[in-house]
Amino acid sequence: MRFGLFLLVSLCSILSFSQRTEGNAPPFGKGLFNLVGKDSTYTMRVGTRIQLLSLADWNIRDNGGLVDPEQNTLVRRARLKFDGFAYSPRLRYKIELGLSNRDMAVVSPFTRNTPGYIMDAVVMWNFAGNFELWFGQTKLPGNIERVISSGNMQQVDRSLLNARFNIDRDIGFQLRHHFKLTEKMVVREIVAISQGEGRNITEGNLGGNQYTARLELLPFGLFKGRGDYSGSDLVREPKPKLLLAATYDTNRDAVKTRSNMGDFMLNDTGLYETDINTVFVDAMFKYRGFSLMGEYAHRTAEDPVARNSDGSPTGDIVQVGSGLNLQTGYLLKSNWEVSGRFTNISLDEAITGSAAVQQYTLGLSKFIVGHKLKVQTDLSYLNDTGAGENNLMYRLQLDLHF
Repeated sequence: MRFGLFLLVSLCSILSFSQRTEGNAPPFGKGLFNLVGKDSTYTMRVGTRIQLLSLADWNIRDNGGLVDPEQNTLVRRARLKFDGFAYSPRLRYKIELGLSNRDMAVVSPFTRNTPGYIMDAVVMWNFAGNFELWFGQTKLPGNIERVISSGNMQQVDRSLLNARFNIDRDIGFQLRHHFKLTEKMVVREIVAISQGEGRNITEGNLGGNQYTARLELLPFGLFKGRGDYSGSDLVREPKPKLLLAATYDTNRDAVKTRSNMGDFMLNDTGLYETDINTVFVDAMFKYRGFSLMGEYAHRTAEDPVARNSDGSPTGDIVQVGSGLNLQTGYLLKSNWEVSGRFTNISLDEAITGSAAVQQYTLGLSKFIVGHKLKVQTDLSYLNDTGAGENNLMYRLQLDLHF
């Protein structure tokens, strides 16, 4: 109730401000408005975005017939975003609130059974040269597909590799640095220490801590407009650009089935704890409208089967195994793009009981104003060898960002 009242007051303030600044608003896609302090000691850009998704899927019989149809239409994402600097341009901040049901669905005893409104709440301090210290809740430096914003994706949604292995958001510290190794080659390093239980945990540090390190090489220099952290080659890079990266993440005494994601592992004494390690290797290439992204993920655990104090299994299992994702697309001069994706998930069948899964996706996108206003659709075929089932899924999505 209090949060709803806060949102109502905030929206009324935004509408009131926009009426006073009519004709001076930023261009479409650059935020609803930008505030600058009288003495220029702070700025705030306010933005919002929505994703509206409609999907349908069917099971496929051996004779090719489609059965068991299911359909759903929903507000996939609805966000409010605030960013700028405080006191000095060297001290930046970002706040992002998730308002859709899916954004808030992190209710558990460890979040005091309240919705998880906060996606990002982070302060970024450029304290010396090319060094920047981040403090707060935000995305960990994991696989490239997860770090790319959900508003800048090449297809309707991220791949199965991301769904199974990503390390998402957490609260803690990140130290970031970059330098030039040669006249063109740029190197970026990121290390992070976080709580290890994901976002919006309010009941303290439940297990140990999570440690993440990522190294990125850009042999041909920086992408235009941070294109390495965006799907599709919307700027049509005039020269080849390449990102090569690797991440190592270790979650000590982790209490969830997918490192800091998934379900909490409960046993007869409380929470089951085990060390979980995840490795990512990924690449991004762009040139004249063509884009190619590749990702590999591998996860292990010290003891992946959760057990009670007497050694009996609880039923919770760490999702150990590996995944491969390959995605490519070509942007036509008309700003239509055709894209394709292949994903293979191979969990450790002896431990998880899950056999290999392959998914093939064909996508079509129309970028009206880049990623800020676009319509995307895709068709996916899923082959689950373990369950002996095949599935067909169709999706249509509208993105609108202010």
